[in-house]
Amino acid sequence: MAIDLEALYFDLHEHPELSFAEHRTAAIVAERMTDLGLEVFAGIAGTGVAAVLRNGDGPTVLLRADMDGLPVGEETGLPYASEARGVDPMGRDVPVMHACGHDVHMTCLVGAVERLVDERSQWRGTLIAVFQPSEERDGGAQAMVEDGLYDKVPTPDVVLGQHVSGFPAGTVVVHSGPAMAAVNAITAKLFGQGGHGSRPETAIDPVVMAAAAVMRLQTVVSREVSPKQTAVVSVGAIHAGTKSNIIPAEATLEISLRAFDPDVRAKLLASVERIIRAESEASAAPRPPEFTYGEDYPVTFNDPDATERTAAALRSALGDAHVGDPGQITGSEDVGILASAVGAPLVYWFLGGFAPELFTGPLGTIEPTLPANHSPLFAPLPQPTIDTGVTALTAAAREWLGAPGGA
Repeated sequence: MAIDLEALYFDLHEHPELSFAEHRTAAIVAERMTDLGLEVFAGIAGTGVAAVLRNGDGPTVLLRADMDGLPVGEETGLPYASEARGVDPMGRDVPVMHACGHDVHMTCLVGAVERLVDERSQWRGTLIAVFQPSEERDGGAQAMVEDGLYDKVPTPDVVLGQHVSGFPAGTVVVHSGPAMAAVNAITAKLFGQGGHGSRPETAIDPVVMAAAAVMRLQTVVSREVSPKQTAVVSVGAIHAGTKSNIIPAEATLEISLRAFDPDVRAKLLASVERIIRAESEASAAPRPPEFTYGEDYPVTFNDPDATERTAAALRSALGDAHVGDPGQITGSEDVGILASAVGAPLVYWFLGGFAPELFTGPLGTIEPTLPANHSPLFAPLPQPTIDTGVTALTAAAREWLGAPGGA
């Protein structure tokens, strides 16, 4: 019996789990892979799942989907909207949502594996399906590699994957070369001296310190990076205090940096630390700030030759009018680590997920009025998004797998 992919998608969307806590999710995809006859390796890096289908001599193709949700409260109003909650790394109870489409990615990969199993008489080689934990935090791809992923599954000849985003449903877009930015996550803890809100002269206020740092950080891109180069500095979270009349002793900033050029990346890191240290000193902080580093993902680089070959297969499967080029995207991914760890080429594309009539620009242009990934309103259309994603993954895999009777 064919897998009901829409039902699977609704279930995954309604029950998201945070990074490295994808226990229910991992059990579901492992069960689907087992039912399809693949050899399943579960528990890689805690919750990661890899499944292998050996179908004679030929190339080895790895298809990847990520599994984790985000600490976002869903506001879509969908009948299958998430009401899930989880505990974040700081011990806080938070809402959880598939606000970046990882539920779409998993559903499409399950569907592609099912189709490739059904079509196994038409190809030869080895198929690997990887369901990766923690793309959103702390690097699940690297964790799977370090936990022996490639001791369990064969070395792939190519790594393929896709990400749903703000493009028309029924289309895909892919960019050759540096496709997505490198990212660094920094947590900066600033130290003050707590006191009563009515007597600020007896305290050193880390909230003011943090506010000054946030504003000064806006000058890094506008005044320290050339307009010809791409860079992003975003402060995504500020944590400080418990009550309006208490000056706290500490404040914490969570910062995300993006760049394509290694020199720009190094400049961002140095500038952020310099500014936060300077604001701390200017405020007469009792001790210098502390920096903790999180995600450290490289540029997502699509191998040009492999991209040309894969894009041709996508155009053949979907039609020329349904395959475009988005240019460079300042979002970031760790999928490239699965490829670079074994010296394999990577091809990673974007899958459209929104009503085509909402778009006015050429294919590859993101419509700014639509809810972006990580928004509480992010809601890809189930169809034709799922069918297109299954077709794209299947066509790309078939392009690299061998033909019956040959390599």
